[in-house]
Amino acid sequence: MLPRTLEPEVMDTLQEAIDYDAMNHREVNRAFVDDLLAEAARTEGGVRFYDKGNPHVLDVGTGTAQIPIELCRRSAICHVTGVDLAGEMLQLGRQNIERAGLINRVRLERADAKDLTFPDGTYDVVMSNSIVHHIAEPLKVLAQMVRLLRPGGLLFVRDLLRPPDVETVEQIVQTYAGEENPHQQKMFRESLHAALTLDDIRGLLSDLNVPPSWAEQTSDRHWTISGHSER
Repeated sequence: MLPRTLEPEVMDTLQEAIDYDAMNHREVNRAFVDDLLAEAARTEGGVRFYDKGNPHVLDVGTGTAQIPIELCRRSAICHVTGVDLAGEMLQLGRQNIERAGLINRVRLERADAKDLTFPDGTYDVVMSNSIVHHIAEPLKVLAQMVRLLRPGGLLFVRDLLRPPDVETVEQIVQTYAGEENPHQQKMFRESLHAALTLDDIRGLLSDLNVPPSWAEQTSDRHWTISGHSER
């Protein structure tokens, strides 16, 4: 098995932010929101995104706010707080939110995902896409996500799955980032090396008394945690 090689926790140069924001995330972001909304709809008495209520969503590691924007375009009643430690990412994110006309529904805060200050049980939904692999001690981030979820709330976390060998890494890079520039390919490659395996993430959930079965492999390069907390 390919060993985990850590990458910098925060991508906080202007060039990194620009290159990340410019990469083609549309299909991945749309699939993330599709699956999030499907999971919410599947659970009787769970979070409602369309017909009633005012679901409050926390996006951990929001980057340039692409997923909060996609979610708010699909649900007219939700509000999203996005947190990230990368100031340059958040600056671009605020510009994206303004262009999308969502400044009243999406707010961004600079915060360390390992040490968030929101009260326990604040959010109806805690979601995250591709932050876990950036964290040297991902248990700390997952613990915050679980803590902030209200009873009956939805936890939905997706991240990269570490491939078994270098050859598979290169195959995935060429398949999904082959048309990106060399720096963007490098970022993706390093992220794959830093990612967790399915066994890794299930072990962390077990440590938090969260059912390990909530984590499943959901594509050739992703695992997903999906489940509702107990009421």
